[in-house]
Amino acid sequence: MSTRYPFTAVVGMDDLRLALLLNAVSPAVGGVLVRGEKGTAKSTAVRALAELLPVVPVVAGCRFGCDPASPDPGCPDGPHEAGPGAERPARMVELPVGASEDRLVGSLDIEKALAEGVKAFEPGLLADAHRGILYVDEVNLLHDHLIDLLLDAAAMGFSNVEREGVSVRHAARFLLVGTMNPEEGELRPQLLDRFGLTVEVAASRDPEQRVEVVRRRLAFEDDPAAFAARWAGEEAELRERIVAARELLPRVVLGDAVLLQIAATCAAFEVDGMRADIVMARTATALAAWAGRTEVTSEDVRQAALLALPHRRRRSPFDAPGLDEDRLDETLERFKGDDPDPEPEPDGPDDGGPGDGGPGDGGPGGGGPDGGGIPPQGDGPPPEDVPAPEETPVPEPAPAPAPQRAGAGAGERAAVKAAEPFRTKVLSVPGLGEGAAGRRSRARTEHGRTTGSTRPRGALTKLHLAATVRAAAPHQKARGRTGPGLVVRRDDLRQATREGREGNLVLFAVDASGSMAARQRMSAVKGAVLSLLLDAYQRRDKVGLVTFRGRDAEVALPPTSSVDAAAARLEQLPTGGRTPLSAGLLKAHDVLRVERLRDPSRRPLLVVVTDGRATGGRAAGDPVALAARAARLHAAEGTASVVVDCETGPVRLGLAGRLAVELGGTAVTLDELRADSIAGLVRDVQAGQAGHAARATRRAA
Repeated sequence: MSTRYPFTAVVGMDDLRLALLLNAVSPAVGGVLVRGEKGTAKSTAVRALAELLPVVPVVAGCRFGCDPASPDPGCPDGPHEAGPGAERPARMVELPVGASEDRLVGSLDIEKALAEGVKAFEPGLLADAHRGILYVDEVNLLHDHLIDLLLDAAAMGFSNVEREGVSVRHAARFLLVGTMNPEEGELRPQLLDRFGLTVEVAASRDPEQRVEVVRRRLAFEDDPAAFAARWAGEEAELRERIVAARELLPRVVLGDAVLLQIAATCAAFEVDGMRADIVMARTATALAAWAGRTEVTSEDVRQAALLALPHRRRRSPFDAPGLDEDRLDETLERFKGDDPDPEPEPDGPDDGGPGDGGPGDGGPGGGGPDGGGIPPQGDGPPPEDVPAPEETPVPEPAPAPAPQRAGAGAGERAAVKAAEPFRTKVLSVPGLGEGAAGRRSRARTEHGRTTGSTRPRGALTKLHLAATVRAAAPHQKARGRTGPGLVVRRDDLRQATREGREGNLVLFAVDASGSMAARQRMSAVKGAVLSLLLDAYQRRDKVGLVTFRGRDAEVALPPTSSVDAAAARLEQLPTGGRTPLSAGLLKAHDVLRVERLRDPSRRPLLVVVTDGRATGGRAAGDPVALAARAARLHAAEGTASVVVDCETGPVRLGLAGRLAVELGGTAVTLDELRADSIAGLVRDVQAGQAGHAARATRRAA
C-alpha cells in the first residue's frame, strides 16, 4: 500500500483543514466542497484525512459495513446479531468522473441472474463508502443525475435502489468531499446548497510559505516512509483529538440565544430554505466540541457562517461566492443575547447634549445665543450640516460621452454594462445526437428513458435484460440446458438504447463593430448574450466566444465549460470600428473545426449576434458577398445556427435575415428571444434546418 502524504504536513490551508476536521468530528455537517485553482493540494489534503479517521468496527462478512453494536435491521446481508464483530480502517472511496449509475448505487448481479437464475444485488460505491469518506474529484464535471443520487444519499443517510426488478435499501452514511476548479465550470446553485460547507483555496503568495511547500513535497517524494515517520507523532495527536471531540459532541449545548443568532444571520444574508440554518447549527456544535467546550459561543457561529453560507449566496453562475464579514459581525452583535442592557439616560437637568434642543445644540431651539436656531455668523463657511442661506442651485452637468479605452483606435468605445438577463427560448440542435449528457438537444445517452435494444457494437455497456432473455430463450433446448440457469451466448446479448438530452457546444459570434456601438443598444445585446450564457449553464453546455470588429476577428474565449469566464469576457468587450462579418464567421468555422476533432460527439450550435451589416476587414472584395460565402461554409457542414438580429430603427435592411438563410438557420430579434414573447422558436430552428436540407437537395438535383 502506498504511503499517503501526512495531513499535519500540509502547509497553510487553515480553512480547508478545519472544514475537513469538523466533518470528521460530525459527519452530519454534510460534507465539504473544496473550490480552487489547480495545484493547490486539494486532493492531497482530502486523501490524507482518511488516515486520521478511527478504525471502524464492522459485522464480519457484511458487504454494507454494518456496525456490530447496532446493525441495520434492513441490511440486505442481514439480519445480523449484535456481537463483537471485526475492525477495519475507515475507507476512502473515490468516485471517478466517468462512473456509471450502476457503479454508484449498485445493480442486479447479472452473472448470478443468468447463470443461477436467482435475483441478487451487487453493491455499489455508496455501500463501500458507508462509515467512511466518499471523495469526488472534479465534482463539477460529474453528470447531474449522479450528483443528485449521491447528494440524496448523503442527506438521508441511506440509498434506495429501484431498478431492473431489484428493490434494495441500505445505510449510506459517509463524509462527502468534492473538489473542483471553477475555471472548468460551476455547479448549479441547488447542488451547491447540498454541500454542508465550502472552502476557497488558492496558492500562497508568501515566498517563504511556498518554499516550505516545495521543501516538504520534495522530501516526501524522496522517501515517503521516512517523511511520514517524521509526522507520526502529530498525526497520532490529531487522531486522538478527533476521537475526543466525537465523544464530547453529544454533550455540547446549543442555547436559544445562539440559535437566534444563527437564524438572524441566515435571514440577514437571504439564503434560500432552512438547510443553511441546520448546517450552521451542526457546524457550530462541532466547532465547540473541537475546541473542547460544551457550550457554543458567538465566535463558533461566526466561523460556521464563514464556512456554511458563501456558496449559498449565489443566485446565478455569474455571482462570486463570498460573505460580507462586516455585515456578519453587525448581525451577530445585534442579536447577541448575553449583552447587558444599555445604560439608562442620567436623570436630572438637561445637560445640553446633542439632539436635545438645549444650549449648544445645532437643532431647532438651539445653536445660537438667543436660542432661535440661527447659525453663528462670521467670516468662515457655515457648518456642513446647515445649508447656506439663499443658496443658488447648481445645474447638473450634461452626461459625458462614453470614455475611450487607453490606446483605443478611432471610433472605439469602452465596454458598457450588460442589461439584466432574462429567460430565453430554448434553442436546440435538430436530430438525434450522441454527445455528452446535458439538457439541450435530443440524444442517445446512457441515462434516460429506454426506447429499445440493439446488438452491441463493441463492448456492452448497458444490458437490456428482457431483450437478452428473449434472444436466448428459443435456443435453450438446442444448447442442452438442464438446470435452472439460462444458457446465454454472446450473440444473445442486447444493448439497451436510451434517449435523453445532450449538452452542446454553443459558440457565440458577437458583432462588436461601430454599427453596434450605441450604448443602450450594446447594453441590450450584451444582456441577450448573457441570458443565452445563463441558459447554456443550466443546460450543461460548453460555450465559446468569438468577437469581430475593426479589421479582424478574435477568439475571446476558447470553448470551455466555465460560462462565468465567458460572461467576464463579454463584460469587458469594447465596441467600435468596421464590421468584418466574414472574418467573424471564418473564425467561428475554424473554432468548430478544431472542436470537431477534439470532441466529435458534441454537436455545435452557432449563435451569431449581429445586425447583418458588413463593411469589410482585411479581405478584399464585396463584404456582403464574402460574408455570404463564409456562411455557406457552415451550412455545407450542417452546423445548426441562429442569427440574433440586433437591427433597430425605423429603416431596416433585413440583412440579418438574409445571413440566416445563407447559414441554413433561422433569425430571431432580441424581443423574440425572450421566453414569453413568441412560441415555437425551437420549431423555427428545426424548420430552418429542414429548409436548408431541401434547398441543398434541389441544388444537387
